[in-house]
Amino acid sequence: MGVQQSKLDGVKPLIEQRADPHIFRHSDGYYYFAASVPEYDRIEIRRGRTIEELSRANPVVVWRKHESGQLSANIWAPEIHHIDGKWYIYFAAAHTTETIEGLFDHRMFVLENGNASPLEGEWEEKGQIRTAWESFSLDATTFEHRGTRYYVWAQKDRQIDGNSNLYISAMSNPWTLTGEQTMISMPEYDWETIGYKVNEGASFLRKDGLLFLSYSASATDFNYCMGLLEADEDADLLDAASWRKSLVPVLTTEENLGLYGPGHNSFTLTEDGTNALLVFHARTYKDISGDPLYDPNRHTFVAELQWSSDGRPDFRSSVAMLSRV
Repeated sequence: MGVQQSKLDGVKPLIEQRADPHIFRHSDGYYYFAASVPEYDRIEIRRGRTIEELSRANPVVVWRKHESGQLSANIWAPEIHHIDGKWYIYFAAAHTTETIEGLFDHRMFVLENGNASPLEGEWEEKGQIRTAWESFSLDATTFEHRGTRYYVWAQKDRQIDGNSNLYISAMSNPWTLTGEQTMISMPEYDWETIGYKVNEGASFLRKDGLLFLSYSASATDFNYCMGLLEADEDADLLDAASWRKSLVPVLTTEENLGLYGPGHNSFTLTEDGTNALLVFHARTYKDISGDPLYDPNRHTFVAELQWSSDGRPDFRSSVAMLSRV
């Protein structure tokens, strides 16, 4: 199936057929872009001085799936980060495309590159990031707060009905979790449990004394949507009680804009570093043939993040701004 455009000419993707997008703005003045490719067989990076330049940048393949074993299938949701002078890519992979009882068999992995540019040199496989138990796990992100590096991910708990919940842990280094691992969200509201019970794809944001984790919920078709967790900046982030959860979704399908199933977002900054940008994927049509995960037309969109009067991110207003471009 080819790319289908939005019914509104003004709402066009930044990059077509790239899902689970992650954009990192580095101190070298470049933006670095990574995302799931439709073939789920490789990790590629694009670089640009501006966000718009990413749409024209040639992707550089930095890693390909293995022929067999844990890293041989469904390479999903790579995120690129720069930590303590080195580059890291977090991603999920499986040993097969088959499912068991409706679940894939993904685990989380990390690559490391010590070069100044992530487009150069070899990426070392640092291995699987081990959690407290072995099960379907994916969509890791990482952030630093007050001297501690944290890791947030989605995982299946076999004692809890559903596909995945969100967990947080401190890290002793960029590939190792340490201490307690806390569940901070599980699918519980109607809008989180359409098709599948899913919380996944977390992304971190901070502003004016508040910490936010956006995340995605429900099936990956037009029901895919976003929720929001927040905590005070001086809270214990490993205490589940520190995180407050939105009662309603913060972003859903916007048919008037021709955007369906928005989600799996990340955040980056404008070129002057003063404003946050919302990066997310969505389709431009509702009806899908077959499994939504194998429909290639989840495209990357970028909008300047708007804020509500009470100091919280306003995702709907941000996406509405796309119609004015």
